[in-house]
Amino acid sequence: MTTRRNFLRTTALASAGLAVGMRANTANAAPKSNTANKVNLACIGIGNRGEQIINDFERTGLANVVALCDVDLGAPHTEKILAKYPKAKQFKDFRELFDKAGKDFDAVSVATPDHSHAIISMLAMASGKHVYVEKPMARTFYEAELMMEAARKYPNVVTQVGNQGHSEANYFQFKTWLDAGIIKDVTAVSAHMNSARRWHSWDPNIYKLPAADPMPATLDWNIWLMSRPYHDYSDKYHRGEWRSWFDFGMGALGDWGAHIIDTVHEFLELGLPYEINPLKLTGHNDYFFPMSSTILFRFPARKNMPPLDLTWYDGVDNQPPLPEGYGVSAIDPNIPTSGAGEIKETKINPGKIIYGKDLTFKGASHGSTLTIIPESKAKDMAAKLPEVPKSTSNHFANFLLACQGKEKTRSPFEIHGTLSQVFSLGVLAQRMNTPLYFDSRTKQITNNAFANALLADLPPRKGWEQYYKL
Repeated sequence: MTTRRNFLRTTALASAGLAVGMRANTANAAPKSNTANKVNLACIGIGNRGEQIINDFERTGLANVVALCDVDLGAPHTEKILAKYPKAKQFKDFRELFDKAGKDFDAVSVATPDHSHAIISMLAMASGKHVYVEKPMARTFYEAELMMEAARKYPNVVTQVGNQGHSEANYFQFKTWLDAGIIKDVTAVSAHMNSARRWHSWDPNIYKLPAADPMPATLDWNIWLMSRPYHDYSDKYHRGEWRSWFDFGMGALGDWGAHIIDTVHEFLELGLPYEINPLKLTGHNDYFFPMSSTILFRFPARKNMPPLDLTWYDGVDNQPPLPEGYGVSAIDPNIPTSGAGEIKETKINPGKIIYGKDLTFKGASHGSTLTIIPESKAKDMAAKLPEVPKSTSNHFANFLLACQGKEKTRSPFEIHGTLSQVFSLGVLAQRMNTPLYFDSRTKQITNNAFANALLADLPPRKGWEQYYKL
């Protein structure tokens, strides 16, 4: 029987081993593709962002789409992809996809709501399938822990998280500049995403969840909910609106943090913070994300690097202080379109400011490169900057080439999982509206029992427990 106590005990002792559960490919070897030089791909979540991902995979010339799965199969937002791949097998239930068509595909792409990423990925890995999952990798700290454990258990399975900037210029520049000593002794980072979000037009005085709306005839709501407690269907949950709710999404931090903080976190080896402090939450409520948030993450000294404070700013009225000579930030041209309102270029666009001992840098999101500020300093440093290598593949090709054994993925679960946990801790601070102190050795919140319980959140609904076991 799954209980909250079992979940918390397992979270605390994750590194000591976990229970054995799901159906698994014991050989842990993904099947060979039946199409020369292509990876047979099953796509789970095929509308909106899922459609974009499928098109990105197709453009590589390395993918053969053989199966399509969506809980709202046949709805208008799925029609383009269904028409594009008429020979692909179709499923509403991802479990049936694995049961009935598992022999047909090598890998899966997962472009479903945040709360379902871990469940689908866990089944895929246990079935010996390579996994590409959209960011954020997982919704809870515990889910990310499980996914990292599973990736270690199944070393022949390739994993990749969809923060595509990890295969673009920002990734290679940051590493090169760090290795050359251009980036050094970083003590503070401001990360910011100040564009309007879906929930910014809602009433933060909410005192209950939305009333039930008529359910689309094409939608299997029970599978959409997966392990989450039952909610009546509402239009305010479906088609991207789920990102607004603590119960289903990760807000602006989980959505954009993976595109802004990723290289800072990996190459400065930040790991997990010891303090997460919500310095400002405007419009805080029990159900959806604040209208604006300022969250301080404090990281200890690492190796030869000093302690670092990372401050996250979101909300249209909540911009970080700008250093002298900041200038105007750019928008990365590769930002995918979405239904949440497009990013319009302003003085400060989604990005980061990095404060080192001798130099200050500004950067945008996704694959955008860093710039030394002020401009006069950048000109002085120009001749000293090392050459940055070019990427051998974009993020989608990198995954498919890794499935073929030709490359290694740049954002596998083992690397991105800890950053996903940082986001989970930030969301807990937003939700609880209180500072949290975290012990990275025991992986426990030490000053708030309620927040500590939410590292795992509520136990899964009956019938979904097996996906939280190894």
